[in-house]
Amino acid sequence: MSEKLFSEFEPVSSKQWKQQIQFELKGADYNETLVWKSPEGINVKPFYHADEPIETALVQTKASQFKIGQAIFVHDVDKTIARALDHIARGAECLCFTITDPQTNVMRLLESLPLDKINVHLALSFLSEAFVQQINLSAAQHPGKILVSLDPIGHLAQDGNWMESSEKDNFEALRKISSAAKNISIVGVNAALYQNAGAEMVQQLAYTLAHANEYFNQLGAQNQPVVISVAVGSNYFFEMAKLRALRLLFETLAQEYNHTSGCHLLVTPSKRNKTLYDYNVNMLRTTTECMSAILGGADTVVNLAYDALYHKDNEFGSRIARNQLLILKNESYFDKVNNPADGSYYIESLTHQLAEKALALFKEIEAAGGFIKQLTEGTIQRKIQESAQEEQLAFDQGKEILLGTNKYPNKADRMKDDLELYPFVKIKPRKTLISPIIERRLAEKMEQERLASEA
Repeated sequence: MSEKLFSEFEPVSSKQWKQQIQFELKGADYNETLVWKSPEGINVKPFYHADEPIETALVQTKASQFKIGQAIFVHDVDKTIARALDHIARGAECLCFTITDPQTNVMRLLESLPLDKINVHLALSFLSEAFVQQINLSAAQHPGKILVSLDPIGHLAQDGNWMESSEKDNFEALRKISSAAKNISIVGVNAALYQNAGAEMVQQLAYTLAHANEYFNQLGAQNQPVVISVAVGSNYFFEMAKLRALRLLFETLAQEYNHTSGCHLLVTPSKRNKTLYDYNVNMLRTTTECMSAILGGADTVVNLAYDALYHKDNEFGSRIARNQLLILKNESYFDKVNNPADGSYYIESLTHQLAEKALALFKEIEAAGGFIKQLTEGTIQRKIQESAQEEQLAFDQGKEILLGTNKYPNKADRMKDDLELYPFVKIKPRKTLISPIIERRLAEKMEQERLASEA
């Protein structure tokens, strides 16, 4: 099309828009009425215009290549294989296994999968050179298909203790594993922990960057992508910008270490805003969160089942979660264009501001001795707790709204007899090296009160 649309209309400048808005406000202050500040300290304007200076963030995202992931916890290998093949037949493109037992027959698991058609991600909660070497052998036959995440720092942050290993030092064990396994990624960063614990976005980005920097300091550049697991909430455009900023920041950091393999963003909806009561609303939340993940540049998106808080893994919940992604991909055509957020002044502005603020915080962390030192001192935990408490207060006061929970609740809803899983924070007194970072949902206290009052 050579003819420009709407060419008969005169362009409207930013100044003209503001004058019209000021007229409509009838004397009310423009900034106080229409400009709001996010928890990250970002001023969000009512409109963005081409004649205003917009800092663009040069981020390459490939929405056309995102994979539909399926999370599977490995307990019984035979049952896991059967479930995995069923998920593949129903549309899963990447299987994300969590393995906690080093005796798991991982070779048998991998040999049973059609690795020519799907990708596999393995998150391991232990350090075992022999175990990883088995995965490495399978990966040699299927290059680029298998990703492994080993994250002792994330384990320390979440559990309070380092991973068990044959070496006294987790990093020494990781170095040995890394040097022997050239066909697979080794380093993983569990950034989802920070979001689920209540950190605001600048903190999430800065902590993720500082977390990854500790691995680069210890291991140097990797010959495979670093797998970063990220959780996204319901702040639609901010979450897109967060993922774009994360990729931009990681690429900047990687250049300092000559790491050229990039990162793999494995994204899942947050647990923090999910609810026990009126649980079907969780499907609406996860749909927009998956949309943010795709448009923000996720490589793999693993949806969260609407009933994941209180039900064990089940066929129905998994099918609905997977079908949400299938609809976005095959019926809403979210995979038809790369860099879908490019050119949006709002998203570009958010991306730049989040990246700038996160980089400043990252530099503060490094100047104070680095991420592990601040974890050991309890600084990271304290900062996250402060942010979480502010968000919790906003929820308790009705400023942060979860429909069906603190606004328009269904008083007749009963959940006491449907709980297969305990949906609240579990207190387990034990000896730890540091205070762990605790994941906690906003609605927990309110839900506990409702459960206690059920007839």
